[in-house]
Amino acid sequence: MPSFGVHISDHAERVVVTVVGELDFDTCPRITQVTDKVIIRDRTLCLDLAGVSFLDASGLGMLQLLNEHAGVQGGLLELAGLQSQPRRVLELTGMAARFRTAAASGPDAHPGAAAQPPSECHAAP
Repeated sequence: MPSFGVHISDHAERVVVTVVGELDFDTCPRITQVTDKVIIRDRTLCLDLAGVSFLDASGLGMLQLLNEHAGVQGGLLELAGLQSQPRRVLELTGMAARFRTAAASGPDAHPGAAAQPPSECHAAP
């Protein structure tokens, strides 16, 4: 099993949740344990997924719930650093248009995606 981690950084205008590993049935509850405690209140909840290589249906459902969670609090969910497999899942399911994204840079970047590095997700301390 690949390593998995969730890190949160709380800034004035955004909350950054950095995920490393896979977004699947086993790992999604660990992410929501962290994000359920986040108070967004008109800020951006940025999910930095540059370290996520795999997304399944459970991960897709979790992203939808996070999007709703952010919206209820007057905020916005932003996905940053999407690798090719998670991006492809979002595209194939028609979900890509529902999320604001910051494109990954480097060899795994999606052709035609905005040239915005995943670090755009991070605010200055």
